[in-house]
Amino acid sequence: MDATRPPRIEMLGVSRTYGVGTADEVRALREVSLTIVPGESVSVAGPSGCGKTTLLNLLGLLDSPTSGDVQWDGRPVGTLSDRERSHLRLTGVGFIFQRFYLLPTLTALENVELPMRPLRTPRAERLRRASGLLAEVGLDGRERAFPHQLSGGEEQRVAVARALANRPGVLLADEPTGELDSGNTRAILDLLVKVRRDRDATLVLVTHNPEVAARASRHLTMRDGAIVQDVREA
Repeated sequence: MDATRPPRIEMLGVSRTYGVGTADEVRALREVSLTIVPGESVSVAGPSGCGKTTLLNLLGLLDSPTSGDVQWDGRPVGTLSDRERSHLRLTGVGFIFQRFYLLPTLTALENVELPMRPLRTPRAERLRRASGLLAEVGLDGRERAFPHQLSGGEEQRVAVARALANRPGVLLADEPTGELDSGNTRAILDLLVKVRRDRDATLVLVTHNPEVAARASRHLTMRDGAIVQDVREA
């Protein structure tokens, strides 16, 4: 990671409040400023309810700030049309979740090629790329397996392959090993680190697990909706 590279994502004084003006108002994020450059690997840790997932959702364009700006490659996300925003999310971001969220009625191959359909990628190219991605994550020969026929570790590998389907420059992982045993945790971490390195991708990991956080080169700690510590390894 080269901190001198132009920012990939910036958050400028970003706050996110839910239920504004109601008795149930919650300030999930409080004036957060953050710069993430291409190729960087970042862990985000902190107690439950501190704003980690809200931060990830804002970085990944799944949510919008109540105040402040989020910028992608120098362009304020707030200036994008809904169509442009959806396209950027589809092509620029790969999401990996704790619970995998594979469609149970689709095979591993079909789950991986699904994100390519909105881009109207030709079917033959979708299947070729999906098959190659499954081989890349160690699932060669498991293309026709349904999620219920896969182990937890295999399901997460499919989810990683799916996240890479449209060649995103940013991978956002929310507790990606939270459902896995220690052996599969290490395997998935090795895979994510390899993918980030090979593709020069930006990786942001939300985690409670110190072993997971240790695989990043930059460590953010959050508390009460704010970043209270930001440490880069030498």
